[in-house]
This record gives sequence, C-alpha cells and structure tokens, in this order.
Amino acid sequence: MTPSAVPAPLRVGNASGFYGDRFSAVREMLSDGPLDVLTGDYLAELTMLILGRDRLRDPAAGYARTFPRQLAECLHLVAERGVRVVTNAGGLNPAGLAEELRRLVRREGLDLPVAYVSGDDLLAHPQAAGRESWGEGVLTANAYLGGHGITACLRSGAQLVVTGRVTDAALVSGAAAAHFGWDPGDHDRLAGAVVAGHLLECGAQVTGGNYSDFTAHDVRRPGFPLAELSADGGAVLTKHPGTGGAVTTGTVTAQLLYETGPARYLGPDVVARLDTVRIEQVGPDRVRVHGVRGEAPPPTLKAGLSRLGGHRGEVVFVLTGLDIPAKAALVRAQLTEALAERPPARADWELVRTDHPDAATEETASALLRLVVRDADPEAVGRRIGAAAVELGLAGYPGFHLTAPPGKPSPYGVFTATTVPQTAVRHTAHLADGTTLDIPPPPRTAVPPLTPPAVELPPPPPVGPVRRVPLGYVAGARSGDKGGDANLGVWAREPAAWPWLVHHLTTERLRTLLPETARLPVTRHVLPHLRAVNFVVEGLLGEGAAARHRFDPQAKALGEWLRARHVDVPAGLLGPVPPTPPDTDPAPLPRSSPAPVPPAPAPGPPESPDAPEESRA
Repeated sequence: MTPSAVPAPLRVGNASGFYGDRFSAVREMLSDGPLDVLTGDYLAELTMLILGRDRLRDPAAGYARTFPRQLAECLHLVAERGVRVVTNAGGLNPAGLAEELRRLVRREGLDLPVAYVSGDDLLAHPQAAGRESWGEGVLTANAYLGGHGITACLRSGAQLVVTGRVTDAALVSGAAAAHFGWDPGDHDRLAGAVVAGHLLECGAQVTGGNYSDFTAHDVRRPGFPLAELSADGGAVLTKHPGTGGAVTTGTVTAQLLYETGPARYLGPDVVARLDTVRIEQVGPDRVRVHGVRGEAPPPTLKAGLSRLGGHRGEVVFVLTGLDIPAKAALVRAQLTEALAERPPARADWELVRTDHPDAATEETASALLRLVVRDADPEAVGRRIGAAAVELGLAGYPGFHLTAPPGKPSPYGVFTATTVPQTAVRHTAHLADGTTLDIPPPPRTAVPPLTPPAVELPPPPPVGPVRRVPLGYVAGARSGDKGGDANLGVWAREPAAWPWLVHHLTTERLRTLLPETARLPVTRHVLPHLRAVNFVVEGLLGEGAAARHRFDPQAKALGEWLRARHVDVPAGLLGPVPPTPPDTDPAPLPRSSPAPVPPAPAPGPPESPDAPEESRA
C-alpha cells in the first residue's frame, strides 16, 4: 500500500463508562473537537440486574433511559458533523431503544438511519444450551456478543447503532472493522482495536480519573477520551484539546490492567495478547498503543446470569470513647439474644475503628459497628431487626446511638458467569434498510493454552539498604470486580523499580499485605512490557457487586489499600521520601464556615426502588 493510500486514522470517542455517568459528556464530545465515531458504554454486571427489575415492572423498559435524553439535545450536532454513534444502551431491549431513537429522529426532521443488534438475550431462547444448569430465579441471562454485528450495521449505512450485551470493547472494534474493511481473520488488527476499546470503555478512567497519581494533574473534571485508530490496529489515546485530566503512560497502564486477568484477554472475536502491548508517550496527552498480537477466539461466549438473591438489612451502631471492643461485644450479644427465636439466615458484624485517642471532636472519638443481615424473607431482615436495635436505646452500652434509623430491607442480586457455545446464539444485525442479517460464528476458533505465555523476568536487585515506606511510593495500582472475583493490577512507576516489584510482590506477599486474601485462591499474571503484575483474587466479593458482600463491594479501593501498606523498599529506588503523617486528630472544621452548595444534579439514570446503585466504571 502506498503512503497516499493509507487510510486516515479513525477518531473514536467515548461519552459514558457506566449507566449514570456524566450526562453532559455526549454534548461535550461532539462539540469540543473532531470525531468520527462516538461510543457509550452503559452496561455492567450490576446494571443488568437493575434493567431486569425495570423490565419486570414494564416489559417495554429494559434500556438505559438517560441515553435518548442525552442524544436529544445533540441530534443536530450528530447530523451536521456526520458522527456515527454506537452504544450498548439498548441493554435488555435494543429494539425498544432503536424505535425510540427513530421517533426522536423523525420529530427533529432529520435523516439518521438507525440499526440495532440482537441475539444476546438467552432468556428469549427456551432451548439455550446449558439452561438446565442455571437454577431457579434467573432474572437476566445474556451472552457477550462481539463486534461483527455492529460492523454489519455500520456498513449498511446506519448512523445510530444500538446493541444489547456486547463486550465493552466491541463498540470500538466493530466500528474499526467497518471503517478499515477488516475481516474476521484479521486477528492482530482486531486485537489492537479490542485493546483500544478496553482503554476507552471506562471513560475518564484513562484520562486521569480514579488514578493513583491523581495529584500530578488537574483532575477536577477530566475530559472523556478518544482513540485515533490506524489501519494496522494501533492507536493513539488522547482527548479533546483544552479538556481536563491527562493522558499519560501511567493513566493508560492503569486502565489496561483494570478488570483483566491472564495475558490472554478472551473475547468473542479475538483473543488479545496483553503481554504484547507496547505503550509510549508521543506528545502531551498522546500515548501510542501498538504491537498487539491476536489469536483465534475461543469456541464459547461468556454469559452473565443475574437473579434476586434475597433481602438485605443494615444497622450501624456508633461506639464512642473508651472500651470500644467491650461495647461492641455487649451490643452483639444483646441483639443475638433478641433475635434467637428467628435469626436471619446470615448476619455479618464488622467493627470499623474510626476512633482516635484523646480526640478533639466527638465524631473522631467514635467507631462504627456495622451489622448486615440477609435472608430470603424480608421480614427477617426488616422490621424485626430495626425494632430489636432500637429497643436497646436505653438498655445498651453507654452513649448508645445509631447513624440513622433502621431502613426498610432491600432486595439484593447475585451475578454468576458461565459460557455458552458461539453456535448457540443467533447474533443478528437489524440493518438500516429494515432487513436483517445473521452474523455467523467466527470461521476459526481455538481453545487458548491453559499455560500462560512464557515470561522472562529481570534478575532480582542486589541486596542493600532498605527503607520501610508505603508501597505506593514506588508503585501505582488499580482494582475492580469481575463477578465475585477481584482484579488488582500493580505497576512500577519507574523502570528501575520493576525488578524489585516483580520479585517482591508475589502471591504470598500479597496475602500477607492484604489479610482478607489469605485464605482465597490468588493468581498472579506478569506483564513485563507494562512493568506490571496483575492479581486475580477469587471469591473476595462473594456473590458479586449486587450482593454487597463486603465494605467495598466492587473492590474499587483494594489497590489503594495495598499501596498504603508498608514494605521494605531498596533505598536506591527512593528519592527524598516525605515523612509519613502522624496519626493525629484533625483540626475541627470552623463551625462558621457555610457548607458548600452542590450544583444542581444532571439527569441521572431512572430510579429503581431499592435497587443497588450502579457505580462501576
């Protein structure tokens, strides 16, 4: 191909990382700079449960209702600039969202062809493979489709493309394949686009949001990202000029590690080899991502099942001053006895020592004792628990009070992952001209090797003087959830720290630093090109984020906890180390300072009574 024949890069942006993300992002991405394709990711494991409950109340619901409102205020911009919009906001009802968009387009007097992708909803297939093993009470069951249906929709002339449950990266890889004319066998190119899609999918997380070194940049309002994709599958990650945040090798590394596991990143269209990814800073807010190798996809698709697991109640007791452990033991014994006749199926107590000695304020002299109860019967975790707690008001520990009156029980969900054969779904593109096209399974599949790729480790650093400091002085981290498992990626900030990190931070050391992981299966994956180790902790999150099994139900802060743990670091890797702040009482806030007035909230996702909040990125 001559240089003049090389296609121009495809500029693909992102305007949503989850259902409830910044409402104005669609308008900002369309108006702040040039763009060819705008994507929006609205689906997460927890979101599917929320949409499933919406659909129970209204069969016409089941999609992200914020998206049409976001698009309505920008539809003329989409038409004027010729931007194609690709989103999975269709959720459980992509046909319903597509029809709403058509009505919106007609109302505005525009000509914007709409297409959508279906086939992921396994509940629509009574004979779905493996259905007999799902058990009772399944509310949603969706296979994770790839990007070839999106490709077909765009090639048919659609300007607005809606999907249900596809992989997050498919929004980008499907658009890239349509633009560059790739076919299903172009594994290296598709793998590069999948990596770019993974970097974009969580919005501002790759432009400085949730980033370990957040103090290095102004991240008060990070801009949303875009990728300039090339015909060879490489990309430059960047953002519109003048927007907040930053795009650096660090922010890109953090997002590459987010919610991944082994070096072979399985997808329905291709297996992307994360151990081949190269990244380099090529300019301010410009990071080149290249060298990604791809392999044939597996013969199966991931499928996510959600169901209602029961009901959950919570009471938080405030314990102030002296004898905190004894006060906690007293209230626990009293409440256990009060509920002995009909105890809840599960009761979890956690004492959180937020108290300080000789504290200057009552709040900093107080600890929190949290009781979380679960049961299939809402009465067992609702009024009975609340009444038993309140009745201790004048008969409990000294200083007895609660953070809030006990609330009503709320239903909680359970997410489980399984697989279905690629041949078991009918992946269908509903094209812009009103016709349909069945998307065949990949022409070639392969079972990825069970053994990880060979990794060449650097020699360990020489033994010498060490200093005991928080791990975060030399390493960044990002963590997240995958069902009931937690993912925790850690990378060396500087090349010199990589030999120490890879030899020091073993699975055994991780279990020591994070005692919650001590009895759980932990697997470490090494990614030398990223100077990173990626841990998967199985079962840390119980039955998944919707079940709210632990204090941090999505493991969002697991990495920050690890970075705060003290380790012995070779002195030569450390510059001047700031002193660790003493654990003293903070100065009380002046009572004359008025509380800041929050801005008016932008329209968020529709409320789903008692549904858990969606907070994944």
